[in-house]
Order: sequence, then C-alpha cells, then structure tokens
Amino acid sequence: MTDHPPAGEDTAPAMPTGTPDLFAEIFAEDESPDLHPLFQPLQMPSAGELIADRLVTAIALGGFVPGQRLPSERDLAAMLEVSRSSVREAIQRLGAEGYVTVRRGRTGGVFVTTSWGPNSAEKIRRTLLPTWKAMEQVLDCRACTEEMIAGMAARRRTDDDVTAIQDALEAYRAADDDREASRAADEAFHLAVVRATHNVYLVKLSQRLRHVVNLGFRSEPYSRELRRTALHQHASLAEAIIGGRDGEAGAIAAGHFTLTTESTLRDLVARIREDGQAPEGETTPPAPDHD
Repeated sequence: MTDHPPAGEDTAPAMPTGTPDLFAEIFAEDESPDLHPLFQPLQMPSAGELIADRLVTAIALGGFVPGQRLPSERDLAAMLEVSRSSVREAIQRLGAEGYVTVRRGRTGGVFVTTSWGPNSAEKIRRTLLPTWKAMEQVLDCRACTEEMIAGMAARRRTDDDVTAIQDALEAYRAADDDREASRAADEAFHLAVVRATHNVYLVKLSQRLRHVVNLGFRSEPYSRELRRTALHQHASLAEAIIGGRDGEAGAIAAGHFTLTTESTLRDLVARIREDGQAPEGETTPPAPDHD
C-alpha cells in the first residue's frame, strides 16, 4: 500500500480529555421565542404519541420489519433521548392499534406485527411532512458528505483500513436474509469507510447524519431488494477505495445513499401525499407464538 494518512497517523485521533467539542455547535438547535399563550395550541401531543408516530414511520420505511423484535425499552429511550415511561406509553399505543405484539417469557419482547395499519398514513404525515424541507436538506448534506468521505478514504486508506473494509463486506455477504446481522454488518462497513479518512469529525458527522435520516433509530430501511442493491454497491465501493480511485469511490457513495435511504423516504412521502395507501404486496404475518 502506498497511500498513508497525514502525519503518519494510523487511526483517527481521539478527543483529548476536557477538550470542548466544537463539533456539537454545528447541530445545536436555534432558540425560538416563546409564543403568546393565545397562540399556543390548546392540545399538545404527548411524548408517547410522538414516539408512536415515529415508530410507525420507521416501520413503514422498513427500518423495522414484521416479525422483528424492537430494541428494548431502555435502548429506545437512549436512542431518542426520552424517558422510558414515554417509550412505554408509545408501545402501549401501538399494541392497542395492532402494530406490535408483546411476548412474555425468556424469548419475549415487543415484536412488529404489521408494516402498515389503518392510520399509518396519518401518523407518517404528522412525523415527516412538517419537517420535510429540513429533511431534504439533511439528505442533500449526507449525499455530499458521504461522497467526500469515500474519496478521502480512497486517498488515505491504510492496510488496516483495507482489512476492516473487507471484513465488513464479507460479513454483509454472509448475513444473507438475517435482518439484524445485515444491519450490524452495514453499519460496520460504513464505519470502516469513514474511519479510513482518519478524521474524527468526519466520523462523528457521518454517524450524526445517519442517526437523523433514520429518525433517531439505529436501523436503516431494509428489504431483500434494497439488500441486493446495497450488496452490489458495497462491493463496488470497497473495490474503488482499496484501489485508490477517489473520484469513482465518491460517485458510488453518493449514488448508494440516494438509491437506498433517500429513495425510500421520498417514495413514502409521495405515497402518503397521494392517497395514503399501503405499499403493494403488503402482508401482515401472524402474531408470534407466546411462550
């Protein structure tokens, strides 16, 4: 391998203890003035209702699929930075509406029952439409950022980076139809790529954008068709990065995120704007057996 990261570094530098994280300011929310009470909505949705709407949206996107067990109450609360009681309320709402089934016992948990319910379109509209213009900006930012990251990875990758990328690619291949194994391998692959830039802030930026476009969940849209597309693109991206072809790597990365996450989001928004119908071929599997 002839290319090396700057200053002889083999890994992205760790943040020194006590050093202010200026990166956090990029995503700091603007403060807005309080509205006069007369202009405040008379009824505000509860946190549980908002979380339920977001979960239904994630399910419709394929972030969680029928038959899959949702993350634990504790993990969901940590992902969304909300209280466990709010998550519990959301699960109760979704259980009553038929979106999930709660199983007790050693192999228990909360399992997705269907990817589309009678009020899915309404819930998705409440989640996506009010912030869709901002989401489009985030999607654009992600495509540009990942294009840059892939190009830099192709120029800076080391032998260790190449090994990490190849291992993650092989794990994705081996995952086959295992939803959780595919998710973990996909995350490992993209993390290996961004770490090959040897820039800690690009690692954080990539992870933050991934978090936002997935509505706060650690779960990319999934289907067998998307997986086949991603597998082909992962292989092409890995080959370009390992071969040091930065322009080709960047173009593949930009197209990859456009054809997977972005297209899935845009298709869902178009569907709920038109008629709110479920996707063609949607079926509801039987509820899991109870222990």
